[in-house]
This record gives sequence, structure tokens and C-alpha cells, in this order.
Amino acid sequence: QVQLVESGGGLVQAGGSLRLSCAASASIVSINFMGWFRQAPGKERELVAEISRGGMPNYADSVKGRFTISGDVAKNTVYLQMNSLKPEDTAVYSCRVVISTPPYGYWGQGTQVTVSS
Repeated sequence: QVQLVESGGGLVQAGGSLRLSCAASASIVSINFMGWFRQAPGKERELVAEISRGGMPNYADSVKGRFTISGDVAKNTVYLQMNSLKPEDTAVYSCRVVISTPPYGYWGQGTQVTVSS
């Protein structure tokens, strides 16, 4: 069973940067989708950034121009570079990978990001 492990979260001041990593415990093939979600206290989980096979990255309006999603196939790792962080970016960030064969989606355990004002 493949596991996704996030890292890179922490406490940062507003305007600062963090880079989140999501590493798979084994090579994942037939990837259709890779994405980062976040959930703040009392709010629903929302999609922050995604990249699908053959497609361009997409971002939530609230993070466009500040966050960048990228992947390193050789390292089985997905990254989320977060710049110009704001207090409203405070949330638990989780990565998700969806494969097509067989159809299945993996979730990471989440990493806390806290942005102080």
C-alpha cells in the first residue's frame, strides 16, 4: 500500500515562504491527478492547487501568483511552494494523488501551516 507523507509545514510570519513536500513511499504509476488541499478550522476542505496528466497547473483564486505546484517523478514527490503567505492561508495542508489503473485516490496525513500576522 502506497503512503503519502507530507512535510515542510510550520509557523511563519505573514509575507514569508514555505515549501511543502509530499513523498510517496513507492513509485506510483498511471497518475491522473496530483493536488494539494487545505482545511482551516471550521471550514470545508478546499482545493488549493492541482495538476492533471497532460494539463497545466490550476490554482484557487486565493493563491494564484503566490503558490506553485510541481512534481519530481524520479523522487515520487509533489511540492507546493508557498510565497507571500497570509494569515488566511493557515490550515492543514494535504496532498492527494489519483491513479487510473486501478482507479484509486491516495491521501497524505496532512501538515499544519500557521501564518502569524
